[in-house]
Amino acid sequence: TQSKQAFKALVLYENGGHHLQFSKAVLKWLHEQAHMHNFVLGEVQNTDKVNEAFLNGYRLIIQLDYPPYGWNPAAAAAFEKYIDKGKGGWVGFHHATLLGEFDGYPMWNWFSAFMGGIKFKSYIADFADGQVKVEDQQHPVMKGLPSSFNIAQEEWYTYDKSPRPNVHVLATVNEA
Repeated sequence: TQSKQAFKALVLYENGGHHLQFSKAVLKWLHEQAHMHNFVLGEVQNTDKVNEAFLNGYRLIIQLDYPPYGWNPAAAAAFEKYIDKGKGGWVGFHHATLLGEFDGYPMWNWFSAFMGGIKFKSYIADFADGQVKVEDQQHPVMKGLPSSFNIAQEEWYTYDKSPRPNVHVLATVNEA
């Protein structure tokens, strides 16, 4: 028997849209990592099943291209409690920071505060290259990354203000 419970991570992602290829590639990579590093990976494509009981045991939530609007109220409350009580970590990609009023949904004010009080302003519609500068190379998430690197042809978001006064910034980007 194992004396230690396996590390569990939950991936919340959209299974559709024009970012599906990205999501599928990341999911494949995450499953490879789970196998190599012996952790459990759960997946959900919407927040219908998400509540406090469902989140118990997950030590990390990966919000993979899933927006912070349209969550059912029980899921939103469970996520807020999960973060506020320090029950686990969170990593978000792309649509995870699409904060504002979209598709008839109001802005999730708690989530905006969680992201440093930002609101989505616009995006660079024509994919652009960007140079990423790692600001905190000691943070575990940045382990093994060079001090700067380029990302080609990405859709970069812009926000109404810098979140810097309210969050710990790990990296910045200068989009060309």
